[in-house]
Amino acid sequence: MSSGKNNPKSSLDSVNLRKNFIWNTIGSTASAFVSLFYMMIVTRLNGIDDAGIFSFAFSTAAILLVIGTYSGRTFQVTDKNKKTSDSDYFYLKILTCAVMFIAGLVFCLMRRYSGEKFIIIMFLTVARIIEAMAEYAYAVIQKKDRLYQVGRSMLMKSVGGLVGFFIIDYFTRNITLSCTMVIIANLLIMIFYDFPRVFKTGFRLEGLCGERVWYLLRIGFFTFGFTFLNFYIVNTARYALDSITSDSAQTIYGIIAMPASVIALIGQYLIQPFLTSFKKFFASDAAKFQGLVLKLCLAIFGIGMVCILAAWLLGIPVLELLYAIELDGNLWGLIMIIIGGLFNALVSIISAALVTMRRTGDQFWIYCAASLAAFASSQILVTASGVFGACLSYMFSMMLLFCMYAGVFFYRLYQLKTNHEQEVQRATRE
Repeated sequence: MSSGKNNPKSSLDSVNLRKNFIWNTIGSTASAFVSLFYMMIVTRLNGIDDAGIFSFAFSTAAILLVIGTYSGRTFQVTDKNKKTSDSDYFYLKILTCAVMFIAGLVFCLMRRYSGEKFIIIMFLTVARIIEAMAEYAYAVIQKKDRLYQVGRSMLMKSVGGLVGFFIIDYFTRNITLSCTMVIIANLLIMIFYDFPRVFKTGFRLEGLCGERVWYLLRIGFFTFGFTFLNFYIVNTARYALDSITSDSAQTIYGIIAMPASVIALIGQYLIQPFLTSFKKFFASDAAKFQGLVLKLCLAIFGIGMVCILAAWLLGIPVLELLYAIELDGNLWGLIMIIIGGLFNALVSIISAALVTMRRTGDQFWIYCAASLAAFASSQILVTASGVFGACLSYMFSMMLLFCMYAGVFFYRLYQLKTNHEQEVQRATRE
């Protein structure tokens, strides 16, 4: 038997894993930090009130994106069901993106937004619709172990959209016009980079089968539901601020909340290279599956501790330097945001594990309970303490969410091990 050291396939797998990890890290990091740079540009060029509008619109479009991606890339990549194909997921994506656009329009009309705020939200929603279609392409590419191509695409979109946005906004001071560059960058890269690589995997679009699309809608509903509620919980404080305070308060919260989104996205790019390992270990070795989840959680916890220390020492001065805005008195709010972001990243790892276990219903009900708590706490705390109350509400919501997730994960893992042991005992007796 040849050893892994002399096995060409083993060496190729190792190279692919390293390349996938490096490029996915680069692309996800660019995607994580791009919102920070958008806020820097708008705050410096357009002022604090316009920055508040842009920050709110950006977050709203991110929530609507969950409708477009529906059950998400993790669900598609780890899908072992032979009854459906990637073509069925494509038609599902067309449907969910149409619903996403309608939802954005209805949201704006219900909130009675008009003028610039309405247009910016809808333009960013269109940009996110293109991103949702690209996520479909990413899943097809990732299943062929070419995650590095996904990372490159994410990098190009982040840089291209940001540069285009900056150039237009610098000369026009018009956020609405600048947002069109984000749409153009996303669209061009999806057409000329993402989908050509999808077809290189051997993918061929089959005819529409409404029954299979409806099946994917049904089995993916809980995943969509808890993902949507996750984004809602993360942004509950923003909506309380939008209803209770001013656009300038929205800007301040958006700036100090930025590190939390970065930590959460770091969690995502740590997870992505291991999704196929999740599927393999879950099917063959529960102990290795649990070990991988715990290792990823420890890695995120270590990153979070470094971020908390950095925020304590340098956070406020650095943010003031970047955004040219006074943030004195917001240190404790920043610390609470980062603690909340850490717990949110830990939740994302456990969530990916539970999706692999197909325990999506559990997560949906967790988020239903957590959403009610987040809504109540945000209304009370924002009314009482403004931006500080929003930060406290975010931290409380994420800690509660993590506690519930950890409890459910270990309970389901215990059930899995118990069932496996019982099957082994029955097989031995027979």
